[in-house]
Parts: sequence; structure tokens; C-alpha cells
Amino acid sequence: MPSSCRLDRVVQIAKRHRAQLTSRRQTGGLMPCSITFTVMTVLLTLVFGELIWHDHASCRHRPSVTMSRFSPLCAMTLLTASGRWRFWNHDRSDVVRLPEFGAVVPFAGTHRMRSIMAAFLSTQLDFIFFFYGLAFILLGATCFAIAGGAKQREPWTVLGLFASVHGASEWLDLTALVIGDTPVFEVARIAIMTGSFVFLTEFFRHEAIQFGLKLPGRWIYIPILLGIAAGGFASGLPTAGALARYSFGFVGAMGTSWVFVRHAGTFSGTTKRLAIFTAIGFALYAVAAGLIVPAASLWPARVFNHTWFIQTTGVPIQLVRGLLACWVSFSIWAIWGQKLIAEVSSPNYTLYLRKQFMITLVSMAIILVSGWVLTEFLGGIYKRNVQEEARVDIDLLASRLASETATVEAITKMLAGSPAVVSLLASGSLQGKERVKSVVDLSVEASGAEFGMILDGSGTIVASSGSVPTARSSAPTYSSAAYFQASIAGDAGYHFTFDAAGRVCNYYASYPVRGERGTPIGVAVIKKNLGAFEADLKLLDRPSFFIDPDGIVMATNHPNMLLRTLWPLSAGRLAELTRQIGAAIDDRPLLEREIEDSTWTVFGGEREYVRRRYANHSQWSLVILKPTRELFANRVFGIVVTLLITIIVLIYLFSRERWIRDEVQLDRRLKLQQLANDLRFQATTDTLTGLSNRLKFNEALAYETSMSNRYKMPLSLVMFDIDRFKAINDTYGHQIGDKILIQMSRFILSNIRSVDLLARWGGEEFIILMPGSDGHMAYQAAEKLRDAIDREAFDEAGTVTCSFGVTQYVIGESADAFITRADNALYRAKVDGRNQVVLALQAVGATSEIASVA
Repeated sequence: MPSSCRLDRVVQIAKRHRAQLTSRRQTGGLMPCSITFTVMTVLLTLVFGELIWHDHASCRHRPSVTMSRFSPLCAMTLLTASGRWRFWNHDRSDVVRLPEFGAVVPFAGTHRMRSIMAAFLSTQLDFIFFFYGLAFILLGATCFAIAGGAKQREPWTVLGLFASVHGASEWLDLTALVIGDTPVFEVARIAIMTGSFVFLTEFFRHEAIQFGLKLPGRWIYIPILLGIAAGGFASGLPTAGALARYSFGFVGAMGTSWVFVRHAGTFSGTTKRLAIFTAIGFALYAVAAGLIVPAASLWPARVFNHTWFIQTTGVPIQLVRGLLACWVSFSIWAIWGQKLIAEVSSPNYTLYLRKQFMITLVSMAIILVSGWVLTEFLGGIYKRNVQEEARVDIDLLASRLASETATVEAITKMLAGSPAVVSLLASGSLQGKERVKSVVDLSVEASGAEFGMILDGSGTIVASSGSVPTARSSAPTYSSAAYFQASIAGDAGYHFTFDAAGRVCNYYASYPVRGERGTPIGVAVIKKNLGAFEADLKLLDRPSFFIDPDGIVMATNHPNMLLRTLWPLSAGRLAELTRQIGAAIDDRPLLEREIEDSTWTVFGGEREYVRRRYANHSQWSLVILKPTRELFANRVFGIVVTLLITIIVLIYLFSRERWIRDEVQLDRRLKLQQLANDLRFQATTDTLTGLSNRLKFNEALAYETSMSNRYKMPLSLVMFDIDRFKAINDTYGHQIGDKILIQMSRFILSNIRSVDLLARWGGEEFIILMPGSDGHMAYQAAEKLRDAIDREAFDEAGTVTCSFGVTQYVIGESADAFITRADNALYRAKVDGRNQVVLALQAVGATSEIASVA
């Protein structure tokens, strides 16, 4: 595709994209345009940054670069920037012009994009602090959970204390950002942050000793803490914070990284990879939190600090730390998940936990993004009000200044067109000078100005409202004055100056005096003192400034800020301005960078909205600041909602994980119990007949004899077998014999009580335990069974008979003796001819007596 066609397509896409953004902004949609702008800027910076830098490097000596060298994403992003942020100055030469749109972008594209991104992300520090602290608090909860089931609780408990305390420290930073900071609160925050890093260092020290390293005891913390405190007293709190991060933050995080590397050597598979991943996260966090510190007086904090990082990358270091905190938190949580998977050892639980891990990641991402959108939307409601109020206020201030200058400008123009003035300059003689002077005096009086004058083509005064030398050779010349040079070239001149002696601003209005051919032959100038405007400016309650093009405060309602730089200037430029102004300049900048139009910044320890507007026809400008405390109150509401939703979702997810784990363990216990029951059933049941075997019978007999001994309840035993069963096996085979045993078992079960226990004693022998029955009752029951069996037909064998031995339990008798007497009775029934019942009777003083009753 030709480059021109490709460019046309890019233009169409970009225009449509910008139109959509404009429409969305006008309709007040819930999705702020800044979200789209930020996402696209980040993509541009990270993905296409190298391309833009290449374009800049290859075209730095040319006045402009066309859009054909940029990607479609670049075009869309730049148009979004020009539509959302009115940031570019069309009159500047250091820009890249897009003629198709009439838009311009800075010549140093990458640097400008970083500046835009930094400016936007700096307004999101409250939400960054929130999720930064939240990530560490979740890490603390995970570590405490691991400690609860670990053999060595101490290291995980210490790591959990670090994470929890450090997360709380970040939320204290959020509090300071929202409600403002004080020295006492700053001391408390630095102390808590230092304590959290001490816990991290202690985790490393404890684990390193376990690995065999010889490290000093905990006493080593005392001199280090004293050194940090001494640094704070000597050089201020920023120095104390930097020392704490260097000595404890960097050492503790890097040492913890080493600990996880060593532990990774003892792991395998996924757990090993997760441990290495955690080690990498802690190593990066050591650099981000331990080496990149707030600006302080000591080296390297003077160079490698928060300001350096955001200027270099366009990203606040707090955002990087927050992302690394999420990295470490989810890595350790995944390690804990692997530990749970190994403990539970269930495919269903493993599948669920892996699924839950992804669901949690996605849920947290959605919640945080949605929470950020909500926070941005709620903050945007108040932000728009602040911006509108600031616009109205600066418009009123500009109108007040215009009321001072507009009259001067109009009368200067009338003065330049006065026939007397034109005649005086055209003739070159002194005739009519007094008349011109009276005209100048009237003009000065009418405009309320301080001084007026008429300059010839060389810049020499020919008439003025004050006394001047009569000789032209001795009159002062203003040929080098900016207003003279502008007007002698044919343009109106508008120039502000600062009188160092009177510490007041002056305004010069100039206009060319044209001859008969329309060419400038002189200049009319009126100077007005702006003391009245400055007096009104001092009545304002919010910080307001009138600054020169270099950002030097020339008028303000804060007298202590007069002649102070509003943004940083080079040393050479400061020296030059000091010579021009004739007074010392306070080189402590009030803001971090120059304000193009409007921005959000920190002023006096609090967030302020800054609005700048250029004075008419001049590079001097008005600047006002609006407090934004209520803005953060709105945003904090969005943060609180996000926190509550996060807590609810995490409680649900972790409760469900616990429920699934308990369900798996319960299911496992039930299966084990079922297996035990099956094994017990197999151990106590006869496999052929399904009746209880000897083991089950002996257990029941022991229980019933104990009950009989305790409560003196009768207990009887009936033992019987099938008569001539061997002959049946020999005649019909063992399969028929087994069928008869099964049929006999079912038949007997259907003819005894439910409380009676029928068991197979062995072979063709059976035994019945009859609780609550004495010998005679058991005898009658056995007789009924014998008679019923005699009448029953058993498959191929036909009729079979059984012999029964019956006995009653004697209190205190052993189980073996009890069974032996029943066996003897059965033997007697066999001897007496089979198919009969014999009851073993007890005689006084005798152990047993066999009596034949049939």
C-alpha cells in the first residue's frame, strides 16, 4: 500500500477516534477519556517509544517531521492528547506538525509523552498507594496462613509481619496524601516503614542462619537504627527515610530474594519455578524500594530518587512498587497453593485450586480497574467543578488586569494617530512640541497612567508628559526597548516590566506613528503603574501570582513569594535575570515543572489545581491555585468501595476454597469409613451364606453375656447342623450342597426373631444366640425349627433333617464353657438318632448335665 494511502487511512481512523472521545466527553459518560488516553500513551511509550526516538534522532536537525513516519497508534494517541489535553503551543518551533489536523506535537516526542504520562499518573497516586498497600496486606494474610500449618512458624510469621506493617505504611502515605502531612505524622510514617523493613531483614537473617551462614544477632539492628535517627536529626527526615531504605529495605529484600533462590533448590516442578519467580520479584523490589528513594541531601539520593525516576520513565516509582508487590504476593500465594495441593492430594481439589487462582487474578484485576474507574469518575465530578471555578476565577483576574491595560492601549493608539504628533514627527522640527506635550499629558491623565512619551524613529524622546532635556542630543534613547522595536516595525507593543526599587509592576503600551505613506516614523508610548491591580490581587484568599515568561513571581498575594521562581531555572538564566531585574531572585522553585495551561501539583504540602493564563498580547501570565482536599474525599469514597468489594470477593473465594477442601477431606473420610465398613463386613460375614461368621458371633456373645451378668437376663444358645450332609455332597455334588446351605440359612432367618443372631459355625453347623430366652423357651423354638425343616423341600435333595443342641447361660460362666455345653447337647442329639432337640440342663453343684428329652 502506498505511503500516502496508508497515511489517509491513519488520518481517517484518528479523526473518528478523536470524534468519539469528544462525544463521550460531552455526554459525560462513566468512562473518563483519560483512561483511553493513559492506556494509549502507555502503549505508545512502551511499544513504539523506540520508533519515536529513532524518528527524533534522525530528524533532530529539521524543523518538522510529518506524520508519515509514525504508526497509526502514534497518530491516534497524539490526536487524543491534543483533544484531551490542550498542551501544545502552536507558536513554538520545537514541535512536530500534523498539517492534516492542524495539530502539533513536541519535537522531542518521547520526552513529551513521558511528561504527559507522568503528569497523569501523578494524579493517581492515591489509588496507587491503595493497591500497593492492599497487595502487601494480602501477602501478610497469606504468610500467616502458611505459618499456621508450617513446621517452622517463625520465618513465615516474620515475613507476614513485614507485609502487613508495610501495607499499613503505604496506607498511611495515602492518608498523608489525602488529608495533608505534618512533621509528626511524617516521623511516624518513616518509623513504621523502617520497622517493616526490619522485619524483612530479620526474615533474611533467620533463614540465612538456617542455611549455615554466620550472621550477627539481632543486636545489629540497634546501631543501624541509631545511625538512621542520627541522619534524620542532622539532615532532615528525607535523609532518615533514605537511610532506612538503603540499610534495611535493599538489604532485606535482596536477602529475601537469595533465600527463595536457596529454597528453590530444594523444590521441584511448579513449586521450584514459583520460588524462582518470587526471588526475581523480591530482587526487583529491592531496587525499586531500596535504591530509588525520595530526594535527600546525601548521595545517591540526590541523583537516583523519585523525581529522577519519573522524569526518566514517566512512571511514578510507587506504581512500579505496587506492581512488584502484586507479583510477590501472588507468587507466594501460588506456592502456598502448591503446598495445599500436595497436602490434600486430590485431582478435583487441584483442578479447583488452579481454576481459583486464575479466577482470583482476573477478579482482582477487574475489581482494581473498575475501582480505579469509579474513583476517577467520582474525583472527576469534583475535579470538573474545581477546574470550572479556577477558570472563572482566572477569567475574572484576567478581566481585572485587562481593565488596567485596555484603556492604556486604546489611548496609546489614539495618541499615535493625533495629527499634532504626526505633524511633529513628520516635520522633524520643534514647532508644535508644546502642543504635542499637552496632548500627551491629556492622554496620560485620561488613561490613569504614570508617564507618556513620543519617540522618533531612532528611539529618542521628542515629547513626554514629564520634563525632558531640551536638546535632542541630550535626550535618552529607547531604541533597544522591546516595545519600541515592536512598534517601529509596525506592530502594537505590549510590555510588562518590574520596578525593583518600587517593587511594583509597570505596563508599557506602544503604537507606531505612521507618516503619509503609512510607514512608521515614530512611536507613542504610555507607561502605567499596576499598583491598583496588585492591591486587588492581594485581596484574594487563594494563592495567586503574576509571573514573567521565565516564571519569576512579580506580583502576588503572598509577599514572601515575591521574586521567587515558580519552576526550576538554570543557574545561568538565574544570573542573567538577576542582572536584568536588578534584585536578588529566590531560586527555590514552588513547582516541579513549568505549567503549560493547567495541572495538578503539590503546593505547601497539599495537592492543588494550578491554572495559568497568558496576559493579553504578552508572555507574562497569571497563575492561580485551587485547593483539592474535597476532590480526594470524593476519590477516597471510590477507594473505600473498591476495598469493600475486594474484601467481599476474597472472603467468598477463600471461603469456597475452604469449603471445597473440607468437602474433599470429608469425602475422603467417608470413603475410608466405607472401606473400613466393607473390610469389617468381609471380616465378620460368611462369604457363602451371608450370615455372621465366628468373629461376629464371638463379639455378640461377649456383649450379651456381659449384659446377662449385669442385669441377670436369661440367655440361651442353639447349635444345630444338617444330618448326613456329607452324603448329600457325595450324592448331589458340592454345588448342590452349597445351595442347600444357602437355602437353609434363609429359611432359618425367616423363622427366628429379629433380636436373635444366626451365624454359620463351620461346614454344615449353625449357631443361634437368643437374648432374653431361657432354656425351655429356646428348646421350644428349636423344636419348631426342627419340625419346619422336616417339612421343607430343598431343591434336588428334597427333605433334609437337622439335630439341635440347646443350653441356657449360667451367670459367671465363660463363653467357651457356654458353647461347649451347647456342642455337647448337639453331639448327644446326633448320638441319639438325629432329627431331634437336646437341652443341656444344669444340676446344683455341677457344671453341666446332659439330659435327653427326645
